[in-house]
Parts: sequence; C-alpha cells; structure tokens
Amino acid sequence: MTQQNDTFSLPPPPALVPMTRVVCEVGALVTLGLAKHGERRYVPLGGGTVQGPELNGRIVEGGVDWQVQRSDGVLEIAAHYVIRADDGALIEVQSEGLRHGPAEVMARLARGEAVPREAYFFRTLMRFTTGAEAWLHLNKVMAIACGTREAGRVLLDVYRLT
Repeated sequence: MTQQNDTFSLPPPPALVPMTRVVCEVGALVTLGLAKHGERRYVPLGGGTVQGPELNGRIVEGGVDWQVQRSDGVLEIAAHYVIRADDGALIEVQSEGLRHGPAEVMARLARGEAVPREAYFFRTLMRFTTGAEAWLHLNKVMAIACGTREAGRVLLDVYRLT
C-alpha cells in the first residue's frame, strides 16, 4: 500500500523568455455555419510585423486562422501562417489556443471595440518549422503567446518556453 504525501510539491516551472511580438492584420470573419462541435469559421491573415529580441521579420499574406466557436462561449483557435525573417528565411508557424471571457467582453470584441487584454483569456501554443540553416533551432521551440484582439489585427506577445 502506498502512502499519500500531503506535502508533495512540484519543482519550479520552466521559465518563459521574451521572444517576439507578432502584429498581424486580419480580414473579415467567414462562417461555415454550425458544425458538429460549434460554429466553424475562419479569418484570413494579412501581412504584419514580427519584432523582438529573438525573431524579426514580416508576416507573409495568405495565412488562415481556423476557429470553432463552441456552445460554452470558448473560441478554439488554430492559426497557420508564415514569417519571412529579416534575412529572407521562411518560418512556418502553427498556433493553437483558446480565447474566452465574460459574455459582455466577448460581445465587445466581436463588435471590434477596444478591450484590455486583461479582461479576457487569449493564449496560444506556438510551434515553428523551417529548413533555413540559421533558424533550425526554432524546430525545437515551443512558445506561449498572450494575445490581444483588435478590430483589424491581432497582437501576440510570444515567450519561448525553456
């Protein structure tokens, strides 16, 4: 028989290192209608900037943010796009996460109103893929992004998980 230890503690969490800020222009929401898990929709991603201590460049137009608006008010996010680094290298980004908050806050966001990011939860897990020699280390990175949704763009403050 094993004994439960009421004083169990976890080791310190991994650190988060500031990596970059993504500012991405977004198009109009397109809905595919109510599907089996909620409203299926997408948002076309335009250009934008990537600036920070570890990654700088531009967003390549043509990415897509696939979404499911669940019946419990949670928005599931699966964005897929490409960054062209300042040296010309192409870096694929896959970003999956959640956005949710009080109904009145989410309604304000849907209307395009400015809402402080502290008023709602918007987090994504980001992974990167590239064949560019100078950026191969990104193939081993997991990053967490804290997002802000504005009327015509999304801001993501990206932190590399150590």
